[in-house]
Amino acid sequence: MMKVSRILPFTSGVDDWRVLLANPAKHWQRGFSARTLAHCWESSEEMPPEIVRLFAQSSDTLVANLQPIFAIPEFKVALPGGKTDSQNDIFVLARSMAGPVCIMVEGKVKESFGPMLKDWQENASMGKKKRLQFLLDSLGLDSLPTDEVRYQLFHRAVSAILMAQQFRAVAAVLLIHSFSQEFACWPDYKKFVSLFGVEAVVGSLQRLSSSSSMPLFGAWVVGNPMFLDC
Repeated sequence: MMKVSRILPFTSGVDDWRVLLANPAKHWQRGFSARTLAHCWESSEEMPPEIVRLFAQSSDTLVANLQPIFAIPEFKVALPGGKTDSQNDIFVLARSMAGPVCIMVEGKVKESFGPMLKDWQENASMGKKKRLQFLLDSLGLDSLPTDEVRYQLFHRAVSAILMAQQFRAVAAVLLIHSFSQEFACWPDYKKFVSLFGVEAVVGSLQRLSSSSSMPLFGAWVVGNPMFLDC
C-alpha cells in the first residue's frame, strides 16, 4: 500500500497555495497555472462553476450528483520506482450517490505536460522501468504506447486511481482545468485519452477505462479567463 501523509495542509487564501509549491519563485506568476488555479478555486464556495456543471451534466451513476467534501492543493502521491512523488495541483475528495470519488486536478495555461513518455523512459533505470510498468498496469494498458504521449498524464491519472483505492472510492477522475483560450496542450490530452479508445470532448466527463484497477474518468474543462489577471 502506498504511504500518504496523514497531516494535511488547509488554506485560508491564495497565499497558502504559494508556499506549497515546489518552486514558488518560478511557478507563482500572473498568467501561469498555479496562481490562476489558486485564485479560481479560492473564489468558489465549493468548486468552480464550470466544474460543478461538468458533474451535473453527467449521466453516469458513479459520478453524477457529486458533492465535494474537501480539496487539498499541491497534493503528493508516492509512486513505486524512485523517490519523486506525483505532485498534483489539487486533490478533491467528493461523494456521489454511489460513493466516494477521488479527483486529481491539473491546472494548465500554456505550460506543457512535460516530457514525452518515450523520452522519459529512454535509457531507463530499473526504478523507472518498475514505475512505468506500475503505471501501465494501473491504467489497464497492455503495452507501451507507440504514439507520442506525455508522461505527466500517466502519473496524474494513476495518482487519482491510487487515492481512490485508499478511500475505497467508486471512481477516479483526471481533470484538466485549463485557462488557455488557445487550447494549449489539448492535442496532448487527446492523444492520452485515445489510448483508451475514447475521442476527447471538451467539457465532457468521459469514462476512459473499465480495465484499469479503478473506474477512471477524464475531463478537460475551460476555466474563466478573468483569473489569468489575478
